[in-house]
Amino acid sequence: MHEFEAQQNDRTVYVKTIAVTDLPREVRDQAEGLEQLYAVHDAQGQQLALVGNRKLAFQLARQHDYAPVLVH
Repeated sequence: MHEFEAQQNDRTVYVKTIAVTDLPREVRDQAEGLEQLYAVHDAQGQQLALVGNRKLAFQLARQHDYAPVLVH
């Protein structure tokens, strides 16, 4: 999983689901039986975090003073 790092002036981040099967093997091995993970991306598309559930993705963003938006 990736560690969240605050890096930008734009405080909006985007949360989207990612199928574990679409990820590299080393990430799949860490997914511990989950079928999907949640990625947090900045406005430029850079992945800031990859976490196990949506609630955690939103909490993590808010703890770093970001405004999370769910991407469908």
